[in-house]
Order: sequence, then C-alpha cells, then structure tokens
Amino acid sequence: MKIKICYFAKIREQLGVSDELLVLPDGCDNLDGIFNHLRERGDPWQQVFSGDKKILRAVNHEVVSDNCTINDGDEVAFFPPVTGG
Repeated sequence: MKIKICYFAKIREQLGVSDELLVLPDGCDNLDGIFNHLRERGDPWQQVFSGDKKILRAVNHEVVSDNCTINDGDEVAFFPPVTGG
C-alpha cells in the first residue's frame, strides 16, 4: 500500500521534510501502525511520534481518530494542536 504523508508546522521543522510518498509494510493499515512504522526510523522520528506527544491526524483532509483505517492512495497529514490567542 502506498500513501502520501504531509507534515506541518513544528513537525515539519523537526523532521526536515514537508511530505513524502511511503510504501507501508503488510499489516500497517491504520494510523497507529503508521506511527509505529515511523518511530522505527529512529531519531528524530522517534522523538516526534513518541506516545507523549499530541499530534493531530487527518486522512484525505478530514481529522480522524488514531485507529482510522488507511487505504491505498490516501493522503495522511500530521500537525500539532492549534492554539488561539
């Protein structure tokens, strides 16, 4: 399965990449699985996607839950919580 991942704001800065095409391993078909897959890359990925960080997720421009199923060709976005002031 191949997806596009977009990284925004501080996440983009920490990783040094704004987007990428990613081929997911078999069995990696939800957002929790993608988080685990990205953490396996080591630092800085492990730091950004550690369990204590709040990261919002969207699939095809819709905010979704952690266990949302991912399909071939989906666009997944990760971004920090937005605060107003």
